[in-house]
Amino acid sequence: MRRVILLTALFIGLCSAGCGKQGLEEPPAGMRNVQTADSAMACRPASKRKVTADDIKITKELLFDRYTPEKDVYPYGDTVRSFKWKTIRQCLAFIENMQQEKVHWAVFRNYKNQNGEAPVVRRFVRNAYRRVSDTLGVERYQSVPLYMPTDTVTPERYGRDGFIVRLKGEEGSFYRIHPATMEAEWLVPRRYLKVLSDTTTFRHVIFVDRRDQNITTLEQVKENEWKVRSMNPATTGRHAPPYAQETPLGMFLLQQKKERMIFLKDGSSALGGYAPYASRFTNGAYIHGVPVNAPRTAMIEYSWSLGTTPRSHMCVRNATSHAKFIFDWAPVENSLVVVIE
Repeated sequence: MRRVILLTALFIGLCSAGCGKQGLEEPPAGMRNVQTADSAMACRPASKRKVTADDIKITKELLFDRYTPEKDVYPYGDTVRSFKWKTIRQCLAFIENMQQEKVHWAVFRNYKNQNGEAPVVRRFVRNAYRRVSDTLGVERYQSVPLYMPTDTVTPERYGRDGFIVRLKGEEGSFYRIHPATMEAEWLVPRRYLKVLSDTTTFRHVIFVDRRDQNITTLEQVKENEWKVRSMNPATTGRHAPPYAQETPLGMFLLQQKKERMIFLKDGSSALGGYAPYASRFTNGAYIHGVPVNAPRTAMIEYSWSLGTTPRSHMCVRNATSHAKFIFDWAPVENSLVVVIE
């Protein structure tokens, strides 16, 4: 069987956008999930020339300018951090290219297993959290089962909640889909998919850099032209079993907003507090403001920890006013969140 993959592994280094020498298009580093790194995505026929990173024009026209670093490259401890414009351009080129064709988009949806716990895949492992996952690291919990077209009995893989997919057709109780960041077509039980409006476009993109702990938002104003709307420090999820998890790499749909996202104390049913202006993009991962721990109720504008090291459970913490900016600015189901490294 031809090996099928999510768009690869490391999010480190830069990959070329556009078609390569062998007629293959390799999505940029910022679009790839933590999986494998040994295959490229076939170029889809298109009526227009493929957009490359060099075609993408980015200019700064901030709508939120608090806490913006003075420079794009800035010191941190004994090293430096930056906003990775080259990677961002590659990702934006990919996003423009994937929208050149007439596509009916849908999204994987199984937040808190609300559509049913996914069946166990053919080959599984237990990860550091002792949870069942596929061999590429995607956990069963909150995920979507992916079936090969030749076998609808046992799923082969899991797809992350929040992945966007091209809807290709219907086969009995399944949808045939082609995820935007996967190489092949799969069958998915209908209940795990939400079909988006046929007018869906992605003109708002939020980039989260979990290595350099920053976040930037961009808005497309016309073909190949994007405006930077904000640049801020952020804090992503950390690997700390059994509760805290890293913010997953990849491209996700902004799915849901809550003015106050209530959370519980670790390992307890007791109220832990709330996170203000929370925008959910995958599983329980939200972009939100500074958490407010019970019994406190008043919002907190800023934390010294923003822009330092990963500290969250999976979410992306921001200054509360910046989280509110994203909450107000980014339309649900028409915005993308790209987590890079």
